[in-house]
Amino acid sequence: MRASLRLGAGIAGFVVAAALRAAPFVPGDDAQVLERLPSRSTPQYRNLYSLRAAAAKAPRDLPAATALATAYVRAARVEGDPRFLGYAQAALGPWWDDPAAPAPVLVLRATIRQSRHEFDAAVADLDRVLRRDPRNAQALLTRATVLTVQGRYAAARDDCDRLVGRVPALYPAGCIAAIDSVTGKAGAAYAMLQQALAASPRADAVQRAWAQTLLGEIAHRRGDPAAEAHFRAALDADARDLYLLAAYGDWLLDQGRAAEVTALLAQETRVDALLLRLALAQKATQQPEAAASIAALAARFAASRARGDTVHQRENARFKLFLQGNAPAALALAIEDCKVQREPADLRVLAEAAAAAGDAAALSAVRQWLAQTGLEYAAVAAIVAGEGAAK
Repeated sequence: MRASLRLGAGIAGFVVAAALRAAPFVPGDDAQVLERLPSRSTPQYRNLYSLRAAAAKAPRDLPAATALATAYVRAARVEGDPRFLGYAQAALGPWWDDPAAPAPVLVLRATIRQSRHEFDAAVADLDRVLRRDPRNAQALLTRATVLTVQGRYAAARDDCDRLVGRVPALYPAGCIAAIDSVTGKAGAAYAMLQQALAASPRADAVQRAWAQTLLGEIAHRRGDPAAEAHFRAALDADARDLYLLAAYGDWLLDQGRAAEVTALLAQETRVDALLLRLALAQKATQQPEAAASIAALAARFAASRARGDTVHQRENARFKLFLQGNAPAALALAIEDCKVQREPADLRVLAEAAAAAGDAAALSAVRQWLAQTGLEYAAVAAIVAGEGAAK
């Protein structure tokens, strides 16, 4: 999933933090547009202003603080700006270091922590909530998502099962499908989620985009061309979903449709994960803009390393492999990445880097993961079988 991750899909609106920090980039042309900032006259900013004002009057007022933090987390998802996560943490300041914080704070704190890949700390917060309230649906769904990213599928599946009958059917269906689709039951998971979505006519745009994106990812991994219809349906529901844009961009790249990726992502260069896909597309189509995109990414990843930030390892591995041609460095990053998270995308970049570096042990580890989990991923299976190559 992904942050570059779709983590923390929640009952209250599938709040996720999907952005990675970007370092400053100095343009070579004073006329170059670096970023299009959202207008402060938008409803989102007016709402934030109102919530900030309310929290400032009473900083220890729990409802005001959690409302403001929730709005900041949503802004981080929508805008792809991780600074909003820092603002969310600040809003929760009076309780941030308190292990006995109220449940709403613990759930928000876990959401922020998982977005920074502090997965164990996020799970610990959610464990605290669920010891107090075993039926807390938001905590169950968020913990299931984090456990899935860690590859702890049995525990995650148990949390999903506990949601059944307690919340609208689309939530547990998506939770279960995310796990079953990577543990040998992709076909059944796909069919079940399709049925649940069809039976949820009142699902809002965020929920439809989430479900359609997950369907598209399952189809993509299985080599099913139906993936495009799902990604397009998701875009119709929420055209600014950053995780969706990355997933659809990856599918287009796999189909050899790089020119469409440049059109899709040309205005999304503020987000490292999307700039990476744009640079890959620009390189594939031999566009002169590729050099500037690659230079910007190099600067951002260097700044990330200087900060000790490890959130970007999967994207950095792809950058090293496909844009710098440094297979050993890519493999080292991919190995470190898979120690923290084990999503299909992490496994794929590990396989690609291992194949490019000629590392039989790393390829064997990928092969073992496929056998143990039953993950159906045509592109990865081809690489470990020696039938595919990094491209």
